[in-house]
Amino acid sequence: MTVLELLNRSTSTLKNHQIENPRLNAELLLAHSLNLDREGLYRHLPSQPKEREKEVLEKLIQRRISGEPLQYLLARQEFWSIDLKVDPRVFIPRPETELLVEQGLLILSEISFKRTPSILEIGTGSGAIVIALARERKPLFLVATDISREALGLAQENAKLVGVQDQINFVNGDLFGPFCFSKENKLFDLILSNPPYLIRPEIGSLAKEVKEHEPIIALDGGEDGLECYRHLISQAPFYLREGGWLLLEIGEGQGSRVFELIEEEGSFSKPDCILDLSGIERVVKAQKK
Repeated sequence: MTVLELLNRSTSTLKNHQIENPRLNAELLLAHSLNLDREGLYRHLPSQPKEREKEVLEKLIQRRISGEPLQYLLARQEFWSIDLKVDPRVFIPRPETELLVEQGLLILSEISFKRTPSILEIGTGSGAIVIALARERKPLFLVATDISREALGLAQENAKLVGVQDQINFVNGDLFGPFCFSKENKLFDLILSNPPYLIRPEIGSLAKEVKEHEPIIALDGGEDGLECYRHLISQAPFYLREGGWLLLEIGEGQGSRVFELIEEEGSFSKPDCILDLSGIERVVKAQKK
C-alpha cells in the first residue's frame, strides 16, 4: 500500500464516521505518523510506508474517531503564527482569541511609558496569549497565572520553546489570589483574560471532543457564564494603575451583561466592545479612571 492509498483509505474512514474535514484530518495525521509536514507528505505519495508507521496512523485514526481533538493527537496548535504544544492539560487556543493579543498590543502602542509596562494574564492555560505578547513587544514585565499547576507546566514548556521563558513570570493561583494588594503600589498597566464563559447547563450539549476531552475548568463559567467576570471586574481595580486597562474575551451574546458589570463596579470609563472577523462581540476593554 502506498502513502497515497493510505491517505485515501484514512479519509474514507474518517468521513464514514462523520469527522469534519476528513481529508485535512487524514493528511495531518498521516504526515504526523510519517514524521513529515504536509508538503513532505505529498512528495512521498508514491512511497511505501513502514508497518510501524501504518500502526501509528491506525491508532491515531481510532482515537480521532472516538472524539479526541485533532490538536491533542498532533500535540500542537498554531496561535499568532507560533507553534504551541497542547495536550489535555490545557484548553486548545482558538483563532478568535488572537483578537485579545491584537487589542493588548494596540493598547501598549498607544500609551507612553516612562518605565517597562507591566501586564498580568489571568488563566494563561497553554501560555498562548502571554507568549505572543512577549514575542511581539519588548521590554515588558509579564506575569501569567493559572489555577492549574499542570497547565502552568505546559505554558512554561511553550515559553521555553519560543525562547521567551526569561520574560514571563508564571504563578500558580486562583484569579488575584497570589498578589498582595497595596494602595500605594498598583501593580499592572494591563490585565487581560480569556476566562471560562460557558453556561454550566449548556456544557452537556457541546461537541463530544470538547466536553469529554478539554479541561472543564477552562469552560465552566457558572450557572450564567459570568462567574469569573464578576470576580475579575470587581478585583481588577485594586491591581490596576490609574489609566490602566482591563481586557476580557467574552462569549457570544455576553457583551451587554459584561458592560453592566463594569459600569456597576464604577472604577472604569465607559467600556468598549470589539467584534471578531465573524461580527461577533469578542473582546471587551475598559480603562480605569
